[in-house]
Amino acid sequence: MSSLSASAPAPLLDPVRDFLSYLSVERGCSRATIEAYQHDLRLYLEFLSPNKDDQQHDNALSGDAIRSDSSASDARKMRKDSRRMHTDTRNIHIDARKMHTDVCYDDAPHARITLFSEVTRDDIVAFEAWLLHTRNYAPTSIDRVLSAVKSFHKFLVGEGECSDNPTSTIQLAKRPKRLPDVLSVEQCNALMDQANQTTPTGLRDRAMLEVLYGCGLRESELVGLDIDRVNFAGGSLLVIGKGSKERMVPFSGAALSAMRRYLDEGRPHLVSQRALTKAVFLNTRGRRLTRQTVFNVVRQAGQNIGIKNLHPHTLRHSCATHMLEGGADLRVIQEMLGHSDISTTQIYTHIQQSHVRAEYLHSHPRAHLK
Repeated sequence: MSSLSASAPAPLLDPVRDFLSYLSVERGCSRATIEAYQHDLRLYLEFLSPNKDDQQHDNALSGDAIRSDSSASDARKMRKDSRRMHTDTRNIHIDARKMHTDVCYDDAPHARITLFSEVTRDDIVAFEAWLLHTRNYAPTSIDRVLSAVKSFHKFLVGEGECSDNPTSTIQLAKRPKRLPDVLSVEQCNALMDQANQTTPTGLRDRAMLEVLYGCGLRESELVGLDIDRVNFAGGSLLVIGKGSKERMVPFSGAALSAMRRYLDEGRPHLVSQRALTKAVFLNTRGRRLTRQTVFNVVRQAGQNIGIKNLHPHTLRHSCATHMLEGGADLRVIQEMLGHSDISTTQIYTHIQQSHVRAEYLHSHPRAHLK
Protein backbone atom coordinates (compact mmCIF):
# COMPACT_ATOMS: atom_id res chain seq x y z
CA MET A 1 0.00 0.00 0.00
CA SER A 2 1.35 3.41 -0.93
CA SER A 3 0.38 4.96 2.39
CA LEU A 4 2.83 2.81 4.36
CA SER A 5 6.11 4.28 5.48
CA ALA A 6 9.25 2.96 7.09
CA SER A 7 8.54 4.19 10.60
CA ALA A 8 8.30 0.68 12.05
CA PRO A 9 10.92 -2.04 11.37
CA ALA A 10 10.74 -3.37 7.81
CA PRO A 11 10.25 -6.97 9.06
CA LEU A 12 6.99 -5.76 10.59
CA LEU A 13 5.83 -3.35 7.89
CA ASP A 14 6.53 -5.54 4.86
CA PRO A 15 4.23 -8.42 5.92
CA VAL A 16 1.46 -5.89 6.62
CA ARG A 17 1.91 -4.43 3.13
CA ASP A 18 1.75 -7.95 1.67
CA PHE A 19 -1.41 -8.73 3.62
CA LEU A 20 -3.18 -5.55 2.51
CA SER A 21 -2.19 -6.25 -1.09
CA TYR A 22 -3.52 -9.80 -0.70
CA LEU A 23 -6.86 -8.43 0.51
CA SER A 24 -7.04 -6.07 -2.45
CA VAL A 25 -5.77 -8.26 -5.29
CA GLU A 26 -6.63 -11.83 -4.32
CA ARG A 27 -9.63 -11.35 -2.06
CA GLY A 28 -11.07 -8.39 -4.01
CA CYS A 29 -11.96 -6.55 -0.81
CA SER A 30 -13.45 -3.08 -1.05
CA ARG A 31 -11.44 0.05 -0.31
CA ALA A 32 -13.43 0.56 2.90
CA THR A 33 -12.62 -2.97 4.09
CA ILE A 34 -8.92 -2.57 3.37
CA GLU A 35 -8.84 0.77 5.16
CA ALA A 36 -10.47 -0.83 8.20
CA TYR A 37 -7.82 -3.58 8.27
CA GLN A 38 -5.12 -0.96 7.80
CA HIS A 39 -6.40 1.04 10.77
CA ASP A 40 -6.55 -2.03 13.03
CA LEU A 41 -3.11 -3.30 12.05
CA ARG A 42 -1.62 0.15 12.59
CA LEU A 43 -2.80 -0.14 16.20
CA TYR A 44 -1.21 -3.58 16.41
CA LEU A 45 2.15 -2.29 15.15
CA GLU A 46 1.88 0.64 17.51
CA PHE A 47 1.62 -1.73 20.44
CA LEU A 48 4.25 -4.24 19.32
CA SER A 49 6.88 -1.70 18.34
CA PRO A 50 6.68 1.34 20.62
CA ASN A 51 9.11 4.09 19.65
CA LYS A 52 10.07 7.00 21.86
CA ASP A 53 10.63 9.21 18.83
CA ASP A 54 7.18 10.37 17.73
CA GLN A 55 8.50 11.61 14.38
CA GLN A 56 9.79 8.14 13.48
CA HIS A 57 6.38 6.66 14.19
CA ASP A 58 4.33 9.19 12.20
CA ASN A 59 2.38 7.82 9.23
CA ALA A 60 3.27 4.20 9.98
CA LEU A 61 0.26 2.87 8.15
CA SER A 62 -2.25 5.57 7.35
CA GLY A 63 -0.55 8.91 7.72
CA ASP A 64 -1.76 9.61 11.25
CA ALA A 65 0.49 10.12 14.25
CA ILE A 66 0.72 6.81 16.09
CA ARG A 67 1.30 7.46 19.76
CA SER A 68 2.92 9.58 22.44
CA ASP A 69 5.77 8.67 24.79
CA SER A 70 3.33 7.98 27.61
CA SER A 71 1.26 5.54 25.57
CA ALA A 72 4.40 3.69 24.45
CA SER A 73 5.41 3.34 28.10
CA ASP A 74 1.91 2.15 28.95
CA ALA A 75 2.16 -0.50 26.26
CA ARG A 76 5.36 -1.90 27.78
CA LYS A 77 3.80 -1.85 31.25
CA MET A 78 0.65 -3.54 30.01
CA ARG A 79 2.64 -6.26 28.28
CA LYS A 80 4.52 -7.19 31.46
CA ASP A 81 1.49 -6.96 33.70
CA SER A 82 -0.76 -8.90 31.32
CA ARG A 83 1.79 -11.70 31.06
CA ARG A 84 1.64 -12.01 34.82
CA MET A 85 -2.14 -11.97 35.05
CA HIS A 86 -3.36 -13.55 31.80
CA THR A 87 -1.69 -16.89 31.30
CA ASP A 88 -4.96 -18.59 30.44
CA THR A 89 -7.71 -16.30 31.66
CA ARG A 90 -9.92 -15.51 28.70
CA ASN A 91 -12.80 -17.85 29.61
CA ILE A 92 -15.38 -15.09 29.53
CA HIS A 93 -14.46 -12.37 27.05
CA ILE A 94 -15.82 -9.23 28.67
CA ASP A 95 -15.15 -10.39 32.24
CA ALA A 96 -11.51 -10.94 31.33
CA ARG A 97 -11.31 -7.36 30.12
CA LYS A 98 -12.86 -6.05 33.31
CA MET A 99 -10.18 -7.84 35.34
CA HIS A 100 -7.65 -5.28 34.09
CA THR A 101 -9.47 -2.27 35.51
CA ASP A 102 -7.67 -2.17 38.86
CA VAL A 103 -4.26 -3.37 37.72
CA CYS A 104 -1.18 -1.50 38.98
CA TYR A 105 1.32 -1.18 36.16
CA ASP A 106 5.03 -1.94 36.46
CA ASP A 107 7.62 0.46 35.05
CA ALA A 108 10.00 -2.26 33.90
CA PRO A 109 10.51 -1.82 30.13
CA HIS A 110 10.31 -4.58 27.55
CA ALA A 111 12.22 -4.85 24.29
CA ARG A 112 10.19 -3.99 21.22
CA ILE A 113 9.05 -6.77 18.90
CA THR A 114 10.97 -6.78 15.60
CA LEU A 115 9.63 -9.97 14.00
CA PHE A 116 6.10 -11.37 14.00
CA SER A 117 7.58 -14.79 14.79
CA GLU A 118 8.47 -13.35 18.21
CA VAL A 119 4.83 -12.61 19.08
CA THR A 120 3.31 -14.89 21.71
CA ARG A 121 -0.20 -15.47 22.95
CA ASP A 122 0.62 -13.34 25.98
CA ASP A 123 1.43 -10.44 23.67
CA ILE A 124 -1.97 -10.76 22.04
CA VAL A 125 -3.71 -10.78 25.42
CA ALA A 126 -1.63 -7.78 26.49
CA PHE A 127 -2.61 -6.00 23.27
CA GLU A 128 -6.25 -6.61 24.11
CA ALA A 129 -5.74 -5.07 27.54
CA TRP A 130 -3.88 -2.12 26.01
CA LEU A 131 -6.81 -1.43 23.70
CA LEU A 132 -9.11 -1.42 26.70
CA HIS A 133 -7.06 0.76 29.04
CA THR A 134 -4.81 2.95 26.91
CA ARG A 135 -7.17 3.41 23.99
CA ASN A 136 -10.43 3.06 25.93
CA TYR A 137 -11.92 0.79 23.27
CA ALA A 138 -15.32 -0.79 23.82
CA PRO A 139 -15.48 -4.63 23.89
CA THR A 140 -17.12 -4.74 20.46
CA SER A 141 -14.36 -2.55 18.99
CA ILE A 142 -11.68 -4.72 20.60
CA ASP A 143 -13.25 -7.79 19.02
CA ARG A 144 -13.12 -6.11 15.63
CA VAL A 145 -9.42 -5.28 15.99
CA LEU A 146 -8.59 -8.77 17.28
CA SER A 147 -10.45 -10.29 14.36
CA ALA A 148 -8.20 -8.36 11.97
CA VAL A 149 -5.10 -9.47 13.87
CA LYS A 150 -6.25 -13.11 13.79
CA SER A 151 -6.76 -12.92 10.02
CA PHE A 152 -3.33 -11.35 9.61
CA HIS A 153 -1.52 -14.06 11.61
CA LYS A 154 -3.42 -16.77 9.75
CA PHE A 155 -2.12 -15.18 6.53
CA LEU A 156 1.46 -15.16 7.88
CA VAL A 157 1.30 -18.88 8.66
CA GLY A 158 -0.19 -19.62 5.24
CA GLU A 159 2.60 -17.67 3.54
CA GLY A 160 5.28 -19.45 5.55
CA GLU A 161 6.33 -16.26 7.32
CA CYS A 162 5.61 -17.80 10.73
CA SER A 163 5.39 -21.39 11.90
CA ASP A 164 2.98 -20.73 14.77
CA ASN A 165 -0.16 -18.64 15.08
CA PRO A 166 -0.24 -16.88 18.50
CA THR A 167 -3.90 -15.99 17.99
CA SER A 168 -5.14 -19.53 17.34
CA THR A 169 -6.42 -20.00 20.90
CA ILE A 170 -7.72 -16.46 21.29
CA GLN A 171 -11.51 -16.66 21.32
CA LEU A 172 -13.69 -13.72 20.39
CA ALA A 173 -16.80 -13.09 22.41
CA LYS A 174 -19.84 -14.95 21.16
CA ARG A 175 -22.56 -12.35 21.21
CA PRO A 176 -26.14 -13.38 20.48
CA LYS A 177 -27.18 -12.51 16.96
CA ARG A 178 -29.44 -9.49 16.98
CA LEU A 179 -32.33 -9.76 14.61
CA PRO A 180 -32.26 -6.92 12.09
CA ASP A 181 -34.83 -4.15 12.30
CA VAL A 182 -37.63 -4.48 9.77
CA LEU A 183 -40.38 -2.09 8.70
CA SER A 184 -43.93 -3.19 8.12
CA VAL A 185 -45.38 -3.07 4.62
CA GLU A 186 -47.52 -0.13 5.71
CA GLN A 187 -44.46 1.76 6.96
CA CYS A 188 -42.64 1.11 3.69
CA ASN A 189 -45.59 2.45 1.72
CA ALA A 190 -45.70 5.56 3.91
CA LEU A 191 -41.95 6.03 3.46
CA MET A 192 -42.33 6.10 -0.32
CA ASP A 193 -45.34 8.40 -0.27
CA GLN A 194 -43.67 11.06 1.88
CA ALA A 195 -41.11 11.92 -0.84
CA ASN A 196 -41.63 15.31 -2.53
CA GLN A 197 -41.80 14.51 -6.24
CA THR A 198 -42.03 18.11 -7.45
CA THR A 199 -38.25 18.71 -7.41
CA PRO A 200 -35.27 16.95 -9.04
CA THR A 201 -33.87 15.92 -5.66
CA GLY A 202 -37.31 14.77 -4.55
CA LEU A 203 -37.61 12.52 -7.61
CA ARG A 204 -34.10 11.25 -6.91
CA ASP A 205 -34.90 10.49 -3.28
CA ARG A 206 -38.10 8.65 -4.20
CA ALA A 207 -36.20 6.52 -6.73
CA MET A 208 -33.48 5.80 -4.16
CA LEU A 209 -35.98 4.67 -1.55
CA GLU A 210 -37.88 2.51 -4.05
CA VAL A 211 -34.67 0.81 -5.26
CA LEU A 212 -33.28 0.26 -1.76
CA TYR A 213 -36.53 -1.42 -0.70
CA GLY A 214 -37.66 -2.88 -4.02
CA CYS A 215 -34.29 -4.39 -5.00
CA GLY A 216 -32.67 -4.91 -1.59
CA LEU A 217 -29.49 -3.06 -2.53
CA ARG A 218 -26.74 -2.10 -0.12
CA GLU A 219 -26.11 1.66 0.07
CA SER A 220 -22.66 1.18 -1.53
CA GLU A 221 -24.28 -0.68 -4.43
CA LEU A 222 -26.82 2.10 -4.85
CA VAL A 223 -24.27 4.92 -5.06
CA GLY A 224 -22.06 2.81 -7.35
CA LEU A 225 -24.84 2.18 -9.85
CA ASP A 226 -24.17 3.52 -13.37
CA ILE A 227 -26.71 4.35 -16.08
CA ASP A 228 -25.43 1.69 -18.46
CA ARG A 229 -26.19 -0.94 -15.82
CA VAL A 230 -29.89 -0.10 -15.68
CA ASN A 231 -31.86 -2.36 -18.04
CA PHE A 232 -35.45 -1.16 -18.31
CA ALA A 233 -36.33 -3.59 -21.11
CA GLY A 234 -35.01 -6.60 -19.22
CA GLY A 235 -36.17 -5.34 -15.85
CA SER A 236 -32.81 -5.71 -14.12
CA LEU A 237 -29.94 -3.85 -12.49
CA LEU A 238 -26.33 -4.99 -12.79
CA VAL A 239 -24.78 -4.10 -9.44
CA ILE A 240 -21.27 -4.46 -8.04
CA GLY A 241 -21.42 -5.98 -4.57
CA LYS A 242 -18.91 -7.01 -1.94
CA GLY A 243 -15.60 -8.25 -3.28
CA SER A 244 -16.32 -6.46 -6.58
CA LYS A 245 -18.69 -9.27 -7.52
CA GLU A 246 -21.33 -8.46 -10.12
CA ARG A 247 -24.87 -9.74 -9.86
CA MET A 248 -28.14 -9.19 -11.68
CA VAL A 249 -30.98 -7.90 -9.51
CA PRO A 250 -34.67 -7.98 -10.59
CA PHE A 251 -36.08 -4.51 -11.18
CA SER A 252 -39.75 -3.83 -11.77
CA GLY A 253 -42.96 -2.25 -10.50
CA ALA A 254 -42.73 0.86 -8.36
CA ALA A 255 -38.93 0.84 -8.32
CA LEU A 256 -38.73 0.77 -12.13
CA SER A 257 -41.36 3.49 -12.50
CA ALA A 258 -39.67 5.78 -9.96
CA MET A 259 -36.29 5.23 -11.60
CA ARG A 260 -37.62 5.98 -15.07
CA ARG A 261 -39.28 9.19 -13.90
CA TYR A 262 -36.14 10.32 -12.08
CA LEU A 263 -33.93 9.69 -15.11
CA ASP A 264 -36.38 11.46 -17.42
CA GLU A 265 -37.41 14.42 -15.25
CA GLY A 266 -34.99 14.72 -12.34
CA ARG A 267 -31.45 13.73 -13.28
CA PRO A 268 -31.18 16.05 -16.33
CA HIS A 269 -31.55 19.01 -13.93
CA LEU A 270 -28.76 17.70 -11.69
CA VAL A 271 -26.19 16.97 -14.40
CA SER A 272 -23.20 19.32 -14.50
CA GLN A 273 -21.16 19.84 -17.67
CA ARG A 274 -18.12 20.30 -15.46
CA ALA A 275 -18.46 16.92 -13.83
CA LEU A 276 -19.96 14.49 -16.33
CA THR A 277 -20.48 11.07 -14.80
CA LYS A 278 -22.27 7.82 -15.57
CA ALA A 279 -23.57 7.64 -12.01
CA VAL A 280 -27.32 7.20 -11.73
CA PHE A 281 -27.77 9.12 -8.52
CA LEU A 282 -26.29 12.63 -8.43
CA ASN A 283 -25.98 15.36 -5.85
CA THR A 284 -26.85 19.00 -6.52
CA ARG A 285 -23.34 19.61 -7.95
CA GLY A 286 -23.77 16.89 -10.53
CA ARG A 287 -21.40 14.46 -8.86
CA ARG A 288 -21.94 10.86 -7.78
CA LEU A 289 -23.91 10.66 -4.56
CA THR A 290 -22.02 9.64 -1.41
CA ARG A 291 -23.06 7.00 1.09
CA GLN A 292 -23.42 9.71 3.72
CA THR A 293 -26.01 11.50 1.60
CA VAL A 294 -27.94 8.25 1.27
CA PHE A 295 -27.86 7.85 5.06
CA ASN A 296 -29.14 11.41 5.50
CA VAL A 297 -31.93 11.02 2.96
CA VAL A 298 -33.16 7.76 4.47
CA ARG A 299 -32.93 9.09 8.02
CA GLN A 300 -34.89 12.22 7.11
CA ALA A 301 -37.51 10.17 5.28
CA GLY A 302 -37.91 8.02 8.38
CA GLN A 303 -38.31 11.07 10.59
CA ASN A 304 -41.02 12.34 8.25
CA ILE A 305 -43.15 9.30 9.11
CA GLY A 306 -42.18 9.12 12.77
CA ILE A 307 -39.29 6.61 12.63
CA LYS A 308 -36.08 7.73 14.29
CA ASN A 309 -32.60 6.86 12.98
CA LEU A 310 -33.80 4.82 10.03
CA HIS A 311 -30.86 3.16 8.27
CA PRO A 312 -30.66 2.23 4.55
CA HIS A 313 -29.89 -1.37 5.51
CA THR A 314 -33.26 -1.58 7.25
CA LEU A 315 -34.88 -1.26 3.82
CA ARG A 316 -32.74 -4.14 2.58
CA HIS A 317 -33.79 -6.25 5.56
CA SER A 318 -37.41 -5.29 4.98
CA CYS A 319 -37.18 -6.29 1.32
CA ALA A 320 -35.86 -9.77 2.18
CA THR A 321 -38.33 -10.31 5.01
CA HIS A 322 -41.35 -9.26 2.99
CA MET A 323 -40.27 -11.47 0.08
CA LEU A 324 -39.92 -14.45 2.40
CA GLU A 325 -43.32 -13.77 3.90
CA GLY A 326 -44.71 -13.59 0.37
CA GLY A 327 -43.45 -17.10 -0.39
CA ALA A 328 -40.10 -16.47 -2.08
CA ASP A 329 -37.53 -19.27 -1.91
CA LEU A 330 -34.61 -18.63 0.44
CA ARG A 331 -32.08 -19.42 -2.31
CA VAL A 332 -33.65 -16.82 -4.58
CA ILE A 333 -33.37 -14.21 -1.85
CA GLN A 334 -29.75 -15.22 -1.23
CA GLU A 335 -28.91 -14.69 -4.90
CA MET A 336 -30.79 -11.42 -5.09
CA LEU A 337 -29.08 -9.98 -2.00
CA GLY A 338 -25.65 -11.25 -3.01
CA HIS A 339 -25.05 -13.35 0.11
CA SER A 340 -22.15 -15.75 -0.39
CA ASP A 341 -23.40 -17.99 2.44
CA ILE A 342 -26.99 -19.15 2.84
CA SER A 343 -26.60 -18.87 6.63
CA THR A 344 -26.53 -15.08 6.24
CA THR A 345 -29.88 -15.18 4.48
CA GLN A 346 -31.37 -17.57 7.04
CA ILE A 347 -31.47 -14.77 9.62
CA TYR A 348 -34.67 -13.66 7.91
CA THR A 349 -36.35 -16.97 8.68
CA HIS A 350 -36.21 -16.05 12.36
CA ILE A 351 -37.89 -12.73 11.71
CA GLN A 352 -40.86 -14.30 10.02
CA GLN A 353 -41.45 -17.17 12.46
CA SER A 354 -44.61 -15.49 13.73
CA HIS A 355 -45.88 -15.32 10.16
CA VAL A 356 -45.15 -19.02 9.61
CA ARG A 357 -47.03 -19.98 12.80
CA ALA A 358 -50.01 -17.87 11.82
CA GLU A 359 -50.10 -19.49 8.38
CA TYR A 360 -49.81 -22.94 9.93
CA LEU A 361 -52.68 -22.32 12.32
CA HIS A 362 -54.75 -20.97 9.45
CA SER A 363 -54.05 -23.66 6.87
CA HIS A 364 -53.24 -27.02 8.52
CA PRO A 365 -56.34 -29.22 8.92
CA ARG A 366 -55.27 -30.63 12.26
CA ALA A 367 -53.72 -27.51 13.79
CA HIS A 368 -56.73 -26.84 16.01
CA LEU A 369 -57.60 -30.39 17.02
CA LYS A 370 -57.37 -31.22 20.72
